[in-house]
Amino acid sequence: MKAMLKGIAASDGVACGRVYRLDEPDLHVSQQTITDLDYELNRFHQALEATVSEIETIKTRVNKNLGADRAQVFIAQLAMLKDQDLMGHVEQNIREKHVNAEFAVALVTTTVEEELTALVNNPYLQDRLTNWQTVAKRLTAHLLGVTLPDLALVTQPVIVVTHDLIASEAVAVNSQQVLGFVTDAGGRTSHSSILARSLNLPAVVGTQTATQALTNGELVVVNGTQGNVMVGPTADEIAVARRTMTQRMKNQRRLDKLAHHETVSKDGVGVTLAANMGTLADLDRVTAGGAEGVGLFRTEFLYLDAQHLPTEDEQFAIYRQVLETMAPRPVVIRTLDVGGDKELPYRPSQNEANPFMGARAIRQSLAHQQVFRSQLRALIRASAFGHLSIMFPMIATLDELRQAKAIYDDERSKLTAKRVPMGKIAVGMMVEVPAAALLADRFANEVDFMSIGTNDLIGYTLAADRTNQNVAYLYQPYHPAILRLIDNVISAGHAAGILVAMCGEMAGDPIALPLLLGMGLDEFSMAPSAITKTRQLISQLDAHELAALAETTVNSASTSQEVVTMVQAAVPGVLK
Repeated sequence: MKAMLKGIAASDGVACGRVYRLDEPDLHVSQQTITDLDYELNRFHQALEATVSEIETIKTRVNKNLGADRAQVFIAQLAMLKDQDLMGHVEQNIREKHVNAEFAVALVTTTVEEELTALVNNPYLQDRLTNWQTVAKRLTAHLLGVTLPDLALVTQPVIVVTHDLIASEAVAVNSQQVLGFVTDAGGRTSHSSILARSLNLPAVVGTQTATQALTNGELVVVNGTQGNVMVGPTADEIAVARRTMTQRMKNQRRLDKLAHHETVSKDGVGVTLAANMGTLADLDRVTAGGAEGVGLFRTEFLYLDAQHLPTEDEQFAIYRQVLETMAPRPVVIRTLDVGGDKELPYRPSQNEANPFMGARAIRQSLAHQQVFRSQLRALIRASAFGHLSIMFPMIATLDELRQAKAIYDDERSKLTAKRVPMGKIAVGMMVEVPAAALLADRFANEVDFMSIGTNDLIGYTLAADRTNQNVAYLYQPYHPAILRLIDNVISAGHAAGILVAMCGEMAGDPIALPLLLGMGLDEFSMAPSAITKTRQLISQLDAHELAALAETTVNSASTSQEVVTMVQAAVPGVLK
């Protein structure tokens, strides 16, 4: 072994493979004066042909692996490359201005951006702008002789190495070719980690130096359980890693037998294990994993994966498919949660100093009601095809909740007047802001259910950005303050007679599980890959005994370590 990188154990498992760096090369171009115009035009045509071939390959692979809907955007990009008017402008710049081909492409890009950037309310023209920017980037890369990384072009199994996998990149991941992840940034609740767990792939995040230390094609072993990356492993180390991978597969096959069992504790207390999902591509994993429902459908990925704001009908088709596939099992769909680290590429950036505390989630929905109403109409229409619950994210005040409910009621009344078929819909909220957790008894009287979003609740309570390595030590899921807030929400919900769920990453955490079961949490929603393991663990636990543990822990523990020690002492031999 040449070296060992240390990071955060973000997703269990071991993988051995070659590095695929997902970092974008420098595509800066400068103006050059051209004397041999025929040579330059020929260079442009060669780059054009290479770009067409590349996008054709991507389209074919995306269509095969992710479906025809995902491939539609590449058809539009190919049409641009064959557009004689657009390509003619590039050629005209070369001939008349005697500039190099890459600068000629940049000039056309500037013109297109100037014409279309202001037309933010025209989805077709915004699509055209986004597609041209993508096409221009690929053309420029070929002209500069550099390679743009693209997971859709990967043909061999790889370990993805990147600074931090952003949400718009995450939706394009092909789990057939990606063996694991290594990132510079992030924590256990960053998007890279959540994605890795949903795909059941090992991941090490927060290494700080992975993109500097690792090169394309280099052989590594990623240990997502221990949080390290072996660089240049020896033959013996590779053999150990492969044995570990084989044993993990055997363990998973044993757990798979629990996929369609009920979730019941050792003393007969039943709870619901649901799955978190973000796209239609997750549906197979959700159903195969034995989920008793969908506890969180993150609709923002529908928006991040689109070239424009999805229309009502486009959303309706997706929601209907999810509800029909899961029926009669319940599905909780969260309304649009963007902002913070999830910016829509086709919308002007908010440019906020502190976006995590700015115009995000429900705040954006209330500020942009046209978008919110379109989504609500699509959801209400889709409710006729399954068991739907709608959940509002990042509710901080009763006024916000009441405004959101009033808009929902208004859209439902309009559709009812038009005799649009619809089903019974439960309306709930996420509890991820400390103010809502503290006043849970007030909120519980105005919703049908509450779902605790621990990822943000932990960050907001401890004033620690979950993606910031400088304060990673403060991001503590087992902090007594977090446990008190969770216990308060569960107690308030039960006093009001409503269901209380949890859809944050803490729901699938084996240390937190005994405490949550003891507090009486009704539903645990997690990555599909964690469901059978969690079901097995619950079957070994006594919920009534754990109620005493939860009460003692909430009332007496002062630090996260004290909480961990108390849990491990109470259930020895279970948490391995």
